[in-house]
Amino acid sequence: MPAATHNILRFHDVTVCYGRTPALQQVTLDIPCGSSTAILGRNGAGKTTLLRAILGWHPLASGEIRLGDAHPQHLLPRLAYLPQRQSIDWDFPITVRAVVEQGRFPSLKLFQRMGARDHAIVDRALDELGITEFAGRQIRMLSGGQQQRVFLARALAQGADIFLLDEPFAGLDLFATEELSHILRAWETQGRTVLASMHDLDLARRVFTQGVLLDTTLVASGPIAGVLSPENIDRAYRHGRCVHDNPLHLARTTEFPQ
Repeated sequence: MPAATHNILRFHDVTVCYGRTPALQQVTLDIPCGSSTAILGRNGAGKTTLLRAILGWHPLASGEIRLGDAHPQHLLPRLAYLPQRQSIDWDFPITVRAVVEQGRFPSLKLFQRMGARDHAIVDRALDELGITEFAGRQIRMLSGGQQQRVFLARALAQGADIFLLDEPFAGLDLFATEELSHILRAWETQGRTVLASMHDLDLARRVFTQGVLLDTTLVASGPIAGVLSPENIDRAYRHGRCVHDNPLHLARTTEFPQ
């Protein structure tokens, strides 16, 4: 695929508040079409809020978010969201295929059943993520990396081309992290747009080509190398530091959450 030549998501002066407390303040940025973007910052910097604001789950106190030339809420089938793993009930009795089939539900009319085309789309999603052999298994029987691939397959089945991933690497071992990294790099070459919130700065450098660095306000955005300059890291992490968010530690090491 050729390099991205236009922007798919546009933020203009976006402010989001929880009560009277700003979670994002006057954020203006563009996300290139067909790019992979890491959303970075310390805990409480607004990473998850940014993703949820795109989905329309948080009302904007000011500003606007546009998807190309349209507001996101009018084109939600183009957007797919992968929540944090700890928010999912992995003990719920549902098979891998049934989870992936959920991606087709927004395209169906009330009381309409899935047809041959829908089943074919589900089959392709299972095959692309390499989980066809697990289709009949309960999701609780899978490893963490396999579970992540199930929800990526559900996003594909939805027909999305913009993927919003909330801490997708959290809780994954080294092998699963590398496997997911390969998938996301491949998606970018295929022209899919990925935004992923995360903590690991070194992993962000290796996997993503674009970055957005937040400290409730926008610290930097653009190519990942420039975004994660020592000066920008210092600006973003100078408040509320803790061991997990120490920018010097994160910049020197590759962390794979246990």
